[in-house]
Amino acid sequence: MTDDDGPPIGVLDTLRATPATVRYLLGGVLVNQLGAFVQTFLVLYLTHRNLSDGTAGLALGAYSLGTAVGTVLGGEATHRLGARTTIVIAMAGSAPLVAVLPLLARPGLLAPLLLSVAGAGLFAQAYRPAASVLLSDLMPDRYHVMAFSMMRIALNVGAALAPLIAAAVILLDWDLLFWIDGATTLVYAALAYRLLPRHAVPEPAAVTVTERRATGRAVYAAMLRDRAYLAYLVAITLGTVTYVQSSVSLPLEIVRDGYPTWLYSAVLATSSVILISCELKITAYITRIPTYLAVGAGHALNAIGLAVYGLAVHAGAFVVLGMVVYVAGMMTAAPSMFAHPATFPAALKARYLAAMHAVTGLAGAVAPLFGVYLWERFGQGFWAMAGLTAAVAGAFAVYGIKRDADRRAAEAIRPETVEPAGGTA
Repeated sequence: MTDDDGPPIGVLDTLRATPATVRYLLGGVLVNQLGAFVQTFLVLYLTHRNLSDGTAGLALGAYSLGTAVGTVLGGEATHRLGARTTIVIAMAGSAPLVAVLPLLARPGLLAPLLLSVAGAGLFAQAYRPAASVLLSDLMPDRYHVMAFSMMRIALNVGAALAPLIAAAVILLDWDLLFWIDGATTLVYAALAYRLLPRHAVPEPAAVTVTERRATGRAVYAAMLRDRAYLAYLVAITLGTVTYVQSSVSLPLEIVRDGYPTWLYSAVLATSSVILISCELKITAYITRIPTYLAVGAGHALNAIGLAVYGLAVHAGAFVVLGMVVYVAGMMTAAPSMFAHPATFPAALKARYLAAMHAVTGLAGAVAPLFGVYLWERFGQGFWAMAGLTAAVAGAFAVYGIKRDADRRAAEAIRPETVEPAGGTA
């Protein structure tokens, strides 16, 4: 995303321009992520409680379904109730559902367990569109991409530290995982209620419930006609699928090629360090070029990194090289990709962000189901397929983002003759 209204954006400039409320928001995201153990440890926990593998799989599926529904409902709630209210309700609703899981993880309580898990997933993810909307409203426009990069860093720091915390907690008591998860969720709700603004931007004129529903239907109808945004959603879907499938298949590749299992742990740790320490600086550079070029270059690096994994059979160095190239692609493309829906007008933003989070959740839930099968079926050819998929995702991303940029430029020149953003393109 280029910035024609001022000097190049730097990391220190962004930190100085970050309001205290944004710092509180990102701190809450970090706290919540530090205690987010449900999806990661649910299967292990249920099998530890002597429930069948099938029951554990059903529970994980229920959680994934809940997250997909939760993002859509979170977008609607954000538009109608406001971002802070949605965050507070989502976190306060998730906490008891998570904390009660140890009481339901026993034979004969399958239905209550699945309902509780699905509800926990729904509430836990309903906050994401709200947090994204609030972030984009609170940060000056020229810092949007950098702001979303900071949110990604908060999530990555939490994701990196949470397993270490969980490993220590499990030594004491497995049930503590879910009680801590519920407690941190309540802390996030309290932080949001106390520190976040009720309205980040001035409230629009009051409208009736009927008008809001009609507006909502119009937004979703416009989204389905918006070829540029649909292309963007396809890119998000394909990119998520390749990321999840590679995460599942890479450790299998490492073991099959005869390398020690610590190599995968080293790759994970190194990639986390690179993302956390370098992404904000990389983002400062990519904001100086057109957004479609940044996402195109990032997806190209993703494609190359995945293809390099296919050479791991020849030398373990290719695992490390593939990881470095792939992570470089993520840092180049991801901030702009995830900031894109927040560039739409206020009437569209919450629902467009919700759609992005929903397809991300669905793709992440579905990808593991056939990722391992494809790896076992095609062997080293799997990595070439994954690389090609990442390249196709890049093509859709470039098309969607560039077409939208061209449309907005046309609106700025001829506002009276061009259809508003979100319409057909």
